[in-house]
Amino acid sequence: MVELYKGGAYLINGTQLVPDDENAQAVIKAQTGKNVSAQEASKETIAYGILKNHNTSDNMDKLKIKFDKLTSHDITFVGIIQTARASGLEKFPIPYVLTNCHNSLCAVGGTINEDDHMFGLTCAKKYGGIYVPPHQAVIHQFAREMLAGGGKMILGSDSHTRYGALGTMAMGEGGPELVKQLLNQTYDIDRPGVVGIYLTGEPVNGVGPQDVAIALIGAVFANGYVKNKVLEFVGPGVASLSADFRIGIDVMTTETTCLSSIWKTDEKIEEFYEIHGRKEDYAKLEPGSVAYYDGMITIDLSKIRPMIAMPFHPSNAYTIEEVNENLSDILHEVEERAKVSFGDKIEYSLQDKIRNGRLYVDQGVIAGCAGGGFENICAAADILKGHYIGSDEFTLNVYPASTPIYMELMKNGCAAALLETGAVLKTAFCGPCFGAGDTPANNAFSIRHSTRNFPNREGSKIQNGQIASVALMDARSIAATAANKGYLTPATDFDGKFETYQYHFDQNIYKNRVFDSKGVADPSVEIKFGPNIKDWPVMCELPNNLVLRVVSEIHDPVTTTDELIPSGETSSYRSNPLGLAEFTLSRKDPEYVGLAKDMQKAQNALMNQEDVFAAKPELRNVLETIEKQFPNAEKDGIGYGSTIFAVKPGDGSAREQAASCQKVLGGWANIANEYATKRYRSNLINWGMLPFLIKEGDLPFKRLDYLYIPGIRAAVEKKESVIKAYVVSQSGLSEFELTLGDMTDEERQIILSGCLINYNRV
Repeated sequence: MVELYKGGAYLINGTQLVPDDENAQAVIKAQTGKNVSAQEASKETIAYGILKNHNTSDNMDKLKIKFDKLTSHDITFVGIIQTARASGLEKFPIPYVLTNCHNSLCAVGGTINEDDHMFGLTCAKKYGGIYVPPHQAVIHQFAREMLAGGGKMILGSDSHTRYGALGTMAMGEGGPELVKQLLNQTYDIDRPGVVGIYLTGEPVNGVGPQDVAIALIGAVFANGYVKNKVLEFVGPGVASLSADFRIGIDVMTTETTCLSSIWKTDEKIEEFYEIHGRKEDYAKLEPGSVAYYDGMITIDLSKIRPMIAMPFHPSNAYTIEEVNENLSDILHEVEERAKVSFGDKIEYSLQDKIRNGRLYVDQGVIAGCAGGGFENICAAADILKGHYIGSDEFTLNVYPASTPIYMELMKNGCAAALLETGAVLKTAFCGPCFGAGDTPANNAFSIRHSTRNFPNREGSKIQNGQIASVALMDARSIAATAANKGYLTPATDFDGKFETYQYHFDQNIYKNRVFDSKGVADPSVEIKFGPNIKDWPVMCELPNNLVLRVVSEIHDPVTTTDELIPSGETSSYRSNPLGLAEFTLSRKDPEYVGLAKDMQKAQNALMNQEDVFAAKPELRNVLETIEKQFPNAEKDGIGYGSTIFAVKPGDGSAREQAASCQKVLGGWANIANEYATKRYRSNLINWGMLPFLIKEGDLPFKRLDYLYIPGIRAAVEKKESVIKAYVVSQSGLSEFELTLGDMTDEERQIILSGCLINYNRV
């Protein structure tokens, strides 16, 4: 079904795979009549060509990328624009689209989210952007319909910024990376490796894009095979997939931890652009005659079967058939997995979901950038025709990804077919994906065609004793389950006919409602600030020496950004740095905020030229211990703050708040064995936080210990590879080592400045 090569591979003429072994050059010579090195052939990938065209440096190993377009939604664009304004923003230098698909519900958390929307509209007018009102389109569907272009690059402040199926290399990053683009700076990365995804065959009836995606994620997430690499989809199987099907796979590549994605393009993608009135934006993309890939994954589409990603991660992948055959055992595995995240804080059991030997689910949701596509919903309607979801617990909610899709579903009868079954059709909204809509009942089990199923991401609140479960499935199998009134059913059991529906895109919907400045800024426009929109607090530069307190210690194998800062219930505070920070680690370590703020008292006193020891008395003994070995520590300059340890933090969302909230509370660093994603590490750096690494199993400190890091500023300036640090105890100082990993010169300057805002003010 899904197979991974142990090493790299060559692709000849887009069809023949040649493993990179001792026979490779002989095969290439026989097929092409020439010798081609891996280094030379690596320049023949689609990805290399796009990166080269957007690289502003003269070094293809150290890229400085400028993107063609930017896009953000309403839980990120306020903070981004506030940061850019504080750094001297005068005009959006490239098209910047502000969508409103996350904070669409205007009273979540008790504040008025419409204030954020008015902020966005006035900023689009003042700085020359594009504003998409709430309920018109989810961020990525609007980008597909209106922004993508062959060979282009788009940067978004949402982790699922993926438009590779349309020939656009897109990346999801934290807000500060968009700020850099707004300030005419660059996105600086080492040239990423490129992993080929070689598709063969074609899907059987009932298999959808989410099934392929879950199978891929399950094969590569844990082993890190594609981490921070670009996935390039090639092979004869691509031609068997519609544009919508490709898009559905592509958007989920984020969950593999890859950096970006790109697909070869053909007449089906050309037709997509033509349908959307933008045929001129199509470009035919394909690898060169001999292309080299750093890794290769083959997927036989004909062998993919309906999949389910069981709680609590998209990589927890099974076929639905496996689950049905081994139901009790697999549910027990999920219960054991839950203990890693929840410990003994809450009772969690799924065995009561077994009814008459089958899994009964309480809720189905088809939504957002992954599930809300036209073909997904049409297929669900075909399966459900003539059936009813019943009047028991089970509910089914369907969210078309844009108003144009909704309109077409109304015209072709699929909307009526769904409504007749008892399903509810809702407007374009991302809420079910991150816990701001369709939060299940306590102990309920929800199946969703959405992007993530992390612990509590669906909106349940473990701190209040509520927990629910989400499994990811394709819209087709969700519909088959709904047709069976909530009993888990693969769509391959559907023996009816899938109709062919022609999609017609109505451009007038956006023409009549979306504000488009056409890139013309109007400086006379006054920005509307609601009372919940706050400026970033003042942050100081990196001191010469640091005293840090370890205020949280997380030993889960992976820590998601949702666990670092919750998603749904905090959405209305995303424009209020201090208000949002109160929720930091609330699901994982409720004591974190109090401990961090207690340590922050010392830094605040220092910045206000007050008595540090009066603010935090126990630091007197800590400093006395330090100065026995480093007598000039205080004289040379000390900063005070907090840090957390996590094994592998930062999986999931691009939300910068996962880092900025720690910074707002006085955080100076994270210490980890590994960072789950590049974007989380970049968020730390852009907020002036040191992304320390420590060897796995080498943990000389514990929660509430004080750490002393002498000469940290000099170490960053001198690019020292090893940082000496000390655990402070009553018996003295115990030395251990930290590293910072590779950092660009600009990243070091940001760290030294204390954050990106300070860096741009210098």
